[in-house]
Amino acid sequence: MNETPRIKSNLEYLRKLFIMPDSPDKFIEFGHELLEMLHDFFQEKGGIHSSISLPELSDIFNQKALPDEPHLIKDVLIEIKTKVIAHSVKVGNPYYIGHMISAVPYFMILLEMIIAALNQNQVKIETAKASSFVERELVAWLHRLVFDRTDRFYEKNIQNHRIALGNVTSDGSLANLTALLVAREKAFPPEANFSGPRTAGMHRALQHYGYDRGVVMVSTRGHYSIKKAANLLGLGEENVITIPVDEKNRININRLRHKIDSFEEAGNKSKTKIIAIVGIAGTTETGNVDDLEALNQIARETGAYFHVDACWGGSALLADEYRALFAGIEKADSVSIDAHKLLYCPMSMGLILFRNEKDLNVIRHSSKYIIRRNSVDTGRFTVEGSRPFAALKPWASLKIIGREGYGILMKQARKATENLLGIIHHCGNFEALNNPDLFILTYRFIPETLKRHIASLEEITAREKGERKKAPAEKIKKINYLVNGLNVKLHKALRRDDTSFVSRTTGKF
Repeated sequence: MNETPRIKSNLEYLRKLFIMPDSPDKFIEFGHELLEMLHDFFQEKGGIHSSISLPELSDIFNQKALPDEPHLIKDVLIEIKTKVIAHSVKVGNPYYIGHMISAVPYFMILLEMIIAALNQNQVKIETAKASSFVERELVAWLHRLVFDRTDRFYEKNIQNHRIALGNVTSDGSLANLTALLVAREKAFPPEANFSGPRTAGMHRALQHYGYDRGVVMVSTRGHYSIKKAANLLGLGEENVITIPVDEKNRININRLRHKIDSFEEAGNKSKTKIIAIVGIAGTTETGNVDDLEALNQIARETGAYFHVDACWGGSALLADEYRALFAGIEKADSVSIDAHKLLYCPMSMGLILFRNEKDLNVIRHSSKYIIRRNSVDTGRFTVEGSRPFAALKPWASLKIIGREGYGILMKQARKATENLLGIIHHCGNFEALNNPDLFILTYRFIPETLKRHIASLEEITAREKGERKKAPAEKIKKINYLVNGLNVKLHKALRRDDTSFVSRTTGKF
């Protein structure tokens, strides 16, 4: 029996790990092995993931103490191959059609290697020299894609360290948090005897301006990150007011106006400040875009900040044929976009963009040892401190694929969506539950006989009045409850089968 050779841990051994060897042979050897492992993973035939069960996986990763002695790099790579890669989900498999995760261009692997090798920290120019300028250029590109300001504006501001057109963030949740943080500060600006909520807190802010609460308004299709942001900002999740959607899964404008009117009617009992109205440009579950023009108008009428969560759909602006869907987005105060969705970058990276280049000044901060007040550090404008050079991925991808290439990818995504929709329409035992503006399709299994039965019951409810409507309506509700329960079981069976994967959601469609 061969025993793994013991390695003596000493300064010389550690020096070899940190300092690149004069000869590239060993480094290239490990790199070749790593790339070969990843290539094999992508080429491997079969299902979405291995057949190993979750309890079996927990048995593999049950070492209860930190490793004391060092291990050879090649041995750890073998362990990664057999324990991690072998049991990872193949999100690049063409039958994996759930969530926002997909295959990424192979050059992204090389970009990730560059990012790790450079190990730049975007918080400060001293740890991110060229990369700070790359990040500002990327932010300017996407700012122009959304807000389309003049050439003069971008010439002046693309590398102007005194302002920030936006931030690169770890993900969409941080992007939305940043937007709502700015919204909170602008809703309760500092003045005499009040230093602002970032210093004095929300309780003092409400007291000073004579409000009982501050709210954020969004549709029921809004992403859960909005509630997380309200929690972290001291607004409280119950002050995220969700508005029902219309038949197109867009925020119901009439219901929104009615809710705002109810705040005014209750003014004598309780005063409500509308801090922000959030529009969704690509709902996570149904791929629809709110009426952004109408939302902007309402925001201006009420004095509310207007944020557009375009994390999922915003990148579709790269394709001219989708521009009309987003009419009004250029009037938003801020827009969030995720690079790991329709820009096809690896997990994870978001961006938050501000129409007004001075808006991020309301959260500007400094420190004596880093991000000093008059420095050029991008970290002065960010919620996060240390950040990796993640901006390299979309920056390079936009160059390699180009706007035209992304347009082709969007057309292919639309074609695939329409093909799946056609299959569902022609298959008697399935039904589509939404009509997506973009590329998310929601559907369920339902036997053809039950579909006809529900249709006949709906005709009765439309025809009858009063108490006579209740019985067929209750039957429809009971049938849908049973059908939805069946779909949950089918989804679980599909996951066990391992030949495909779709996401599952619940809610009124």
